[in-house]
Amino acid sequence: MQMEEQAPNDAGLIEGYGKDGFRVAGRRHQGAVLLLPERAIPWDVTSVPEITLESLASVTAVSEDIEILLIGCGASVQLIPASLRNTLQSDFGISVDFMDTGAACRTYNVLRMDERLVAAALLPPL
Repeated sequence: MQMEEQAPNDAGLIEGYGKDGFRVAGRRHQGAVLLLPERAIPWDVTSVPEITLESLASVTAVSEDIEILLIGCGASVQLIPASLRNTLQSDFGISVDFMDTGAACRTYNVLRMDERLVAAALLPPL
């Protein structure tokens, strides 16, 4: 899906996504991706059950720069364990919101444009 640019400064915005990956700030990312405050990196996760504290280590490493973590679960919303959400909130001060990947992409862009401290963990919508 193509996403229309809404902001004059598109640094870090998601420009498109599909079953094969994401386009962020003009760069193509194959497969799942972690969007951190300063960079986008490949994420070695292919399904929601693989989302763990360990798979989110790159996020927790920069937790002082993140208020909100959006988790794009793929084509539909899936629950992540309450224990993971609670640990991210209590130990790292990161609020977690999970939704389908399309909604996560749109929400991420809005929050970035509002200059919020947001990160995203995105699975391609298969």
